[in-house]
Amino acid sequence: MAKFKIVFKKSAIKEINKLPSVYLKKILYRIKSLATNPRPIGYTKLTNKELFRIRVGKYRILYEIRDNLLTIVVVKVGHRKDVY
Repeated sequence: MAKFKIVFKKSAIKEINKLPSVYLKKILYRIKSLATNPRPIGYTKLTNKELFRIRVGKYRILYEIRDNLLTIVVVKVGHRKDVY
């Protein structure tokens, strides 16, 4: 299986920088793991959008998969009450 390149939107980088340090390591690990498996167990495709979601505790990572370019774009990272 090909390895995907991970790209962050500027807004996602700002959101990651605001995360509590307790969750930061877990979230970055999950994002990094998307490079080898962009559709991990527990992922969900959001309705009416071309976005996917994975959960990390109370936090959500929203991302877009571009299979033709082998790229994953991290669109949004945040608490479940704020991310949608």
